[in-house]
Amino acid sequence: MEHSPLPDSVTERSIDETTGKLLLQIADGAIAEGLENRRPTIPDPAHLSGELRQPLGSFVTLKVRGELNGCIGSIETDEPLGSSVARHAWSAAFSDPRLPQLRRPDCAHLEVEISVLSALDAISAESRDDLLDSLRPGVDGLLIAAGSRQAVFLPSVWDQISSAEMFLSQLFSKAGLALISWPTNLQAFVFTAQKIGRSA
Repeated sequence: MEHSPLPDSVTERSIDETTGKLLLQIADGAIAEGLENRRPTIPDPAHLSGELRQPLGSFVTLKVRGELNGCIGSIETDEPLGSSVARHAWSAAFSDPRLPQLRRPDCAHLEVEISVLSALDAISAESRDDLLDSLRPGVDGLLIAAGSRQAVFLPSVWDQISSAEMFLSQLFSKAGLALISWPTNLQAFVFTAQKIGRSA
Protein backbone atom coordinates (compact mmCIF):
# COMPACT_ATOMS: atom_id res chain seq x y z
CA MET A 1 0.00 0.00 0.00
CA GLU A 2 1.33 3.41 -0.91
CA HIS A 3 1.64 5.96 1.87
CA SER A 4 1.29 9.56 0.80
CA PRO A 5 0.49 12.89 2.48
CA LEU A 6 -2.60 14.59 1.13
CA PRO A 7 -2.06 18.31 1.83
CA ASP A 8 -5.03 20.63 1.95
CA SER A 9 -4.20 23.64 -0.23
CA VAL A 10 -5.54 26.02 2.41
CA THR A 11 -3.94 24.51 5.49
CA GLU A 12 -1.66 26.66 7.61
CA ARG A 13 0.65 23.71 8.28
CA SER A 14 2.61 21.57 5.84
CA ILE A 15 3.76 18.10 6.87
CA ASP A 16 6.34 16.89 4.36
CA GLU A 17 6.21 13.49 2.67
CA THR A 18 8.84 11.90 4.89
CA THR A 19 7.09 12.99 8.09
CA GLY A 20 3.76 11.85 6.68
CA LYS A 21 5.13 8.37 6.02
CA LEU A 22 6.56 8.19 9.54
CA LEU A 23 3.20 9.15 11.05
CA LEU A 24 1.45 6.42 9.06
CA GLN A 25 4.08 3.89 10.15
CA ILE A 26 3.50 4.91 13.78
CA ALA A 27 -0.27 4.51 13.37
CA ASP A 28 0.09 1.15 11.62
CA GLY A 29 2.45 -0.08 14.33
CA ALA A 30 0.04 0.84 17.12
CA ILE A 31 -2.84 -0.91 15.33
CA ALA A 32 -0.72 -4.02 14.74
CA GLU A 33 0.06 -4.18 18.46
CA GLY A 34 -3.62 -3.93 19.29
CA LEU A 35 -4.38 -6.86 17.00
CA GLU A 36 -1.91 -8.85 19.12
CA ASN A 37 -3.85 -7.82 22.25
CA ARG A 38 -1.14 -5.42 23.36
CA ARG A 39 -1.21 -1.77 24.30
CA PRO A 40 0.61 0.51 21.86
CA THR A 41 4.30 1.25 22.23
CA ILE A 42 4.40 5.04 22.51
CA PRO A 43 7.45 6.55 20.76
CA ASP A 44 9.95 8.10 23.14
CA PRO A 45 9.99 11.89 22.50
CA ALA A 46 13.79 11.76 22.70
CA HIS A 47 13.77 9.57 19.58
CA LEU A 48 11.45 11.86 17.62
CA SER A 49 12.61 14.72 15.45
CA GLY A 50 11.18 17.72 13.61
CA GLU A 51 7.42 18.13 13.70
CA LEU A 52 7.01 14.69 15.26
CA ARG A 53 8.27 16.28 18.49
CA GLN A 54 5.87 19.24 18.33
CA PRO A 55 2.73 19.26 20.53
CA LEU A 56 0.25 19.44 17.65
CA GLY A 57 -3.42 18.50 17.79
CA SER A 58 -4.31 15.45 15.73
CA PHE A 59 -7.04 12.94 14.94
CA VAL A 60 -6.83 9.43 13.54
CA THR A 61 -9.79 8.24 11.48
CA LEU A 62 -10.22 4.61 10.40
CA LYS A 63 -12.59 3.32 7.73
CA VAL A 64 -13.32 -0.28 6.76
CA ARG A 65 -14.87 -0.82 3.33
CA GLY A 66 -15.54 2.91 3.25
CA GLU A 67 -17.47 2.93 6.53
CA LEU A 68 -16.27 4.76 9.65
CA ASN A 69 -14.70 2.32 12.10
CA GLY A 70 -13.11 4.70 14.59
CA CYS A 71 -12.12 8.34 15.09
CA ILE A 72 -10.14 9.54 18.10
CA GLY A 73 -8.00 12.61 18.64
CA SER A 74 -7.21 15.77 20.52
CA ILE A 75 -7.62 19.42 19.54
CA GLU A 76 -4.81 20.66 21.76
CA THR A 77 -2.17 18.66 23.61
CA ASP A 78 1.17 18.87 25.38
CA GLU A 79 2.16 15.50 23.91
CA PRO A 80 4.47 15.25 20.86
CA LEU A 81 2.68 14.53 17.58
CA GLY A 82 4.45 11.20 17.07
CA SER A 83 3.37 9.98 20.51
CA SER A 84 -0.23 11.18 20.30
CA VAL A 85 -0.77 9.60 16.87
CA ALA A 86 0.23 6.22 18.32
CA ARG A 87 -2.31 6.63 21.15
CA HIS A 88 -5.06 7.89 18.86
CA ALA A 89 -4.56 5.13 16.25
CA TRP A 90 -4.80 2.40 18.89
CA SER A 91 -7.83 4.03 20.52
CA ALA A 92 -9.60 4.57 17.20
CA ALA A 93 -9.13 0.89 16.35
CA PHE A 94 -9.97 -0.66 19.71
CA SER A 95 -11.64 1.74 22.14
CA ASP A 96 -13.93 4.12 20.26
CA PRO A 97 -17.13 3.49 22.26
CA ARG A 98 -19.37 4.39 19.32
CA LEU A 99 -18.02 1.77 16.91
CA PRO A 100 -16.92 -1.88 16.78
CA GLN A 101 -13.34 -2.88 17.48
CA LEU A 102 -11.12 -3.48 14.49
CA ARG A 103 -10.67 -7.16 13.62
CA ARG A 104 -7.79 -8.76 11.76
CA PRO A 105 -9.90 -9.56 8.64
CA ASP A 106 -10.80 -5.83 8.45
CA CYS A 107 -7.18 -4.87 7.78
CA ALA A 108 -7.37 -5.80 4.10
CA HIS A 109 -10.04 -3.11 3.73
CA LEU A 110 -8.64 -0.55 6.20
CA GLU A 111 -8.16 3.12 5.32
CA VAL A 112 -6.13 5.27 7.70
CA GLU A 113 -6.34 9.07 7.79
CA ILE A 114 -4.36 11.31 10.13
CA SER A 115 -5.43 14.94 10.49
CA VAL A 116 -2.76 17.31 11.83
CA LEU A 117 -4.42 20.44 13.17
CA SER A 118 -3.46 24.09 13.12
CA ALA A 119 -3.66 26.24 16.23
CA LEU A 120 -7.14 27.30 17.35
CA ASP A 121 -8.27 30.75 16.24
CA ALA A 122 -11.00 32.38 18.37
CA ILE A 123 -13.83 33.97 16.37
CA SER A 124 -16.81 36.13 17.24
CA ALA A 125 -19.69 34.07 18.59
CA GLU A 126 -22.30 36.66 19.56
CA SER A 127 -24.88 35.24 17.17
CA ARG A 128 -25.56 32.58 14.57
CA ASP A 129 -24.78 35.09 11.82
CA ASP A 130 -21.41 35.88 13.42
CA LEU A 131 -20.40 32.25 13.20
CA LEU A 132 -21.69 31.79 9.68
CA ASP A 133 -19.82 34.89 8.50
CA SER A 134 -16.56 33.66 10.08
CA LEU A 135 -16.79 30.07 8.84
CA ARG A 136 -15.14 29.04 5.56
CA PRO A 137 -17.13 26.08 4.14
CA GLY A 138 -14.93 23.23 3.04
CA VAL A 139 -11.92 24.70 4.88
CA ASP A 140 -12.49 25.26 8.60
CA GLY A 141 -13.03 22.90 11.45
CA LEU A 142 -15.04 24.35 14.32
CA LEU A 143 -14.95 23.91 18.08
CA ILE A 144 -17.78 25.34 20.18
CA ALA A 145 -18.02 25.39 23.97
CA ALA A 146 -20.60 26.73 26.42
CA GLY A 147 -20.21 25.80 30.07
CA SER A 148 -19.74 22.04 30.27
CA ARG A 149 -21.03 21.48 26.74
CA GLN A 150 -18.54 21.18 23.91
CA ALA A 151 -18.36 19.71 20.41
CA VAL A 152 -16.03 19.78 17.45
CA PHE A 153 -16.26 19.07 13.73
CA LEU A 154 -13.09 18.46 11.73
CA PRO A 155 -12.80 20.09 8.29
CA SER A 156 -13.43 16.65 6.77
CA VAL A 157 -17.06 16.85 7.96
CA TRP A 158 -17.68 19.20 5.01
CA ASP A 159 -17.43 16.09 2.82
CA GLN A 160 -20.80 14.98 4.23
CA ILE A 161 -22.44 18.35 4.96
CA SER A 162 -23.01 20.70 2.04
CA SER A 163 -24.04 23.95 3.73
CA ALA A 164 -22.68 26.14 6.53
CA GLU A 165 -26.15 26.31 8.09
CA MET A 166 -26.39 22.51 8.31
CA PHE A 167 -22.79 22.27 9.57
CA LEU A 168 -23.59 24.66 12.40
CA SER A 169 -26.94 23.08 13.21
CA GLN A 170 -25.51 19.57 13.48
CA LEU A 171 -22.54 20.75 15.55
CA PHE A 172 -24.85 22.52 18.02
CA SER A 173 -26.98 19.36 18.21
CA LYS A 174 -23.85 17.29 18.90
CA ALA A 175 -23.01 19.65 21.79
CA GLY A 176 -26.55 19.44 23.17
CA LEU A 177 -27.17 23.11 22.36
CA ALA A 178 -30.01 24.78 20.46
CA LEU A 179 -29.51 27.42 17.79
CA ILE A 180 -32.83 29.03 18.64
CA SER A 181 -31.71 29.90 22.20
CA TRP A 182 -28.22 31.31 21.68
CA PRO A 183 -25.90 30.61 24.65
CA THR A 184 -24.60 33.88 26.07
CA ASN A 185 -21.33 32.24 27.12
CA LEU A 186 -20.58 30.50 23.81
CA GLN A 187 -16.96 30.38 22.68
CA ALA A 188 -15.99 29.36 19.16
CA PHE A 189 -12.68 28.49 17.53
CA VAL A 190 -11.81 27.63 13.95
CA PHE A 191 -8.84 25.60 12.76
CA THR A 192 -7.57 23.90 9.62
CA ALA A 193 -6.15 20.42 9.12
CA GLN A 194 -3.71 18.66 6.88
CA LYS A 195 -4.77 15.15 5.98
CA ILE A 196 -2.24 12.34 5.65
CA GLY A 197 -3.69 9.05 4.57
CA ARG A 198 -3.55 5.75 2.77
CA SER A 199 -6.24 3.70 1.13
CA ALA A 200 -6.89 0.02 1.64
